Amino acid sequence: MGRILDLGPSSAPPTTRVPPGKLPSQTSVIDTVVEEAVVPERPEDERESWDSKWTFLLATIGYAVGLGNVWRFPYLAQKNGGGAFLVPYFVMLLLQGIPIFYLELAIGQRLRKGAIGVWHEVSAYLGGIGISSAFVSYIVALYYNTIIAWCLIYLLHSFESPLPWAECPKRLYKNFTYDIEPECVVSSPTKYYWYRETLRASPSVDEPEAINYNVAIALITAWFLVYMCMVQGITESSKIVYVTAIFPYVVLIIFFFRGITLKGAADGVMHLFTPRWESILEPVVWLEAGTQIFFSLGLAFGGLIAFSSYNPANNNCYRDALVVSFTNCSTSMFAGVVVFSVIGFKATSIFDSCVSERDALIAANKTTDLPVCDLQKELENSASGTGLAFIIFTEAINQFPAAQFWAVLFFMMLFTLGIDSQFGTLEGVTTSLVDMKLFPNLPKEVITGALCLSCSVLSMCFANGAGSYIFQLMDSFAGNYTLLIIAFFECIGVSYIYGIKRFADDIELMTGSRPNLYWMLCWKYISPIAMMTILVASFIELASEGSSYPGWNALTGNTDKLEWPHWCIVVAILLVGVSIIWIPGVAICRLCGINVIEDSEPAWFPTAELRDVHGIVPHEPTDIEISLFCIRPDGAEGLCCPTYGPREQPLDEEEE
Repeated sequence: MGRILDLGPSSAPPTTRVPPGKLPSQTSVIDTVVEEAVVPERPEDERESWDSKWTFLLATIGYAVGLGNVWRFPYLAQKNGGGAFLVPYFVMLLLQGIPIFYLELAIGQRLRKGAIGVWHEVSAYLGGIGISSAFVSYIVALYYNTIIAWCLIYLLHSFESPLPWAECPKRLYKNFTYDIEPECVVSSPTKYYWYRETLRASPSVDEPEAINYNVAIALITAWFLVYMCMVQGITESSKIVYVTAIFPYVVLIIFFFRGITLKGAADGVMHLFTPRWESILEPVVWLEAGTQIFFSLGLAFGGLIAFSSYNPANNNCYRDALVVSFTNCSTSMFAGVVVFSVIGFKATSIFDSCVSERDALIAANKTTDLPVCDLQKELENSASGTGLAFIIFTEAINQFPAAQFWAVLFFMMLFTLGIDSQFGTLEGVTTSLVDMKLFPNLPKEVITGALCLSCSVLSMCFANGAGSYIFQLMDSFAGNYTLLIIAFFECIGVSYIYGIKRFADDIELMTGSRPNLYWMLCWKYISPIAMMTILVASFIELASEGSSYPGWNALTGNTDKLEWPHWCIVVAILLVGVSIIWIPGVAICRLCGINVIEDSEPAWFPTAELRDVHGIVPHEPTDIEISLFCIRPDGAEGLCCPTYGPREQPLDEEEE
C-alpha cells in the first residue's frame, strides 16, 4: 500500500472481523479461520515504479523533447509566417496537444498497464488500439535510430582537425596529379560530406548500389547503446535519464550565448519571429501547426501510457501534463532562437562575401554579370530535418573558432535528444509485450534484447546508397497518418465507451481535483474533430500535390525532386496498413469469438484509500454536464457501453 500511494509504509495493525452475534472473546479459532478465508486478500502490486518523481518528469520530458524540436519547429515557423505561426501553434496545443497528453497519462496511471492492456481493459473490442501503438512504435524506432547512427558518425569525426566537412577533398588521378573533387566544387564541402562521404547516396531509391559499411557499423553500435540503456528497466535508469534529459538543455544554453554574440544573429532571430499575419488565413499553416504539436509531444505511441503506469496511484497527472507540454513548446521556441541566431550568422557571412566580391568587380570596372546579394534570400534558404542539422548548421560551425569543440557539443546534443526519445518509443513496445504475457517465461531484459536485435537486423536496409531515401519514405508515411488515427480512437474509447464521467471520477480520485468542463469537452468533441480535420486535410493535400523525395544529383551538386516509384507507394500503404489493421481486426475477431488478446484481471486500484486521502464525495452531474455529455440518471452516458462491470468497490464497503 505504501508503494502504491507513495505515502510511506502503513503502520495500521491487522484486524480480525467478528461474526455478528458473538463477542470477541467468544470468537473461536475456527470462526476466525473461516472469516479469513472468506475475506479476499488485497493483491500485491508488483509493477515496477519510478524511483522518484524527478526521474519520471525527466524521462517524460526527454521522451517528448526530441530532434523535431530542434530541426523542424524553427523551419516551420520561418516558413509559415514567422511570429504569426505561434498563433495556430498554441491554439492546436490547447485543442489537441495537452488534452490527449493528459488523457494518456491519466488512463495509464489509472489502469496501471501498457497500451495493449489499457485499451483491452477499456473494451475487449478496442485492444487493437494498443497493438497498433506497439506496431507503429516499433516501425518508428526502426528508422529513428538511423538518425542516432548518423550523429555517431559525425560525432566521431568531430574530433578531427580540420573538420572533414570544412573543405573539399582532393582527387588523385592515374597520372599522380591531384585536383579538388569536382562534385564538391559544384556543391559545397558540407553537402559533399553529407551526401557522398556519409550517406554515399545513389541517384535514386531504385539504385541502392553498394553496402555502406560505415552506416552499418554505426547502426549496430546505436542499437547496442539503446539496449544497454534500457536493459536495467526504469527502476535503474535514473542516472541515464538525468544525463540524456538535462545535457541537451546545457548545450542549447551554451549555443544560445555563443549565437547571440555572432554577427547577424539579430537578423536571424528577427527573420524567425517577424509576423506575417496573412499566413494565418492559409489552411496549410494550421495543418502543419497541428501536425507539429501532435508529433513533438509523442502522442499515441504508447510510451506515455507505459511511463505513467509506473507512477503511484495518487500522482498528479494533470500537473505533469501541463509541465511537460509547456516545457516541450518552450524548448521548441528556445531552440528556434538558437538555430536562427546561427543561421543569421551564416547568412550574414555569405552576404558580406557577396558584397565584397561585387565591390571588387566594380572597382575593376566590371559592371556586367555582377552577383546579386540578398540577405533575406539567404535567411530563407534554411532547411528542415537532416538538412538543417548536417548541412546548414555544420557549415556555420565551420566558421567558429575552435570548430571541433562546437561540433562535438552539437552532435552530442543531437545524440542525447534522439536516444531518450528512443527509450520512450521502445518502452511502449516492451511494456505491451510484457503485459500481454506472450512470452511469460522470458524476463523483460530478454524481450528488450530481442526487440533491439531484430531492429538492428532490419535497419540494415538503411546501410546502402538508397538508405536515406528509404528513411524518408518511412518518415513520411509510417508515423504521421497512423498516429492520428490511433489518437482519434483513443479519444473515442475514453469518451464514448469507458465514459467521460467515469474517467473524470478516476482523475478526481487520483489527483484530488476533478477535470474542468474544458478538458471533458476536448476529449469528447473538440480533439477528435481536430484530428479528423488534420487527417482529411493531409489526405487531400497528398492526393492533390502528390509526394516526392530529394534525390542527390552528383553532376549539379544539388538535390532533384523525384517521384516515388510504384513499389515505394505499395510499401508506404503497407506501413500504414500493418499498423492500423489491428484496430478493426481485433474487434472483428472478438465478434467472431476469437480472442486475439487474452482477458486478464484488472490491476488493483486503491479506490477507498484514495477517496479517504482526498476526502472525495460522489459527484452529482451538473445540468450542463447532463446536457453536453448525455449523462443519464443511472450514471450511464450516451453511446457509453462499459465492458468490465461497475467500478470495483472497496472490501469494507462490500461487507457493509
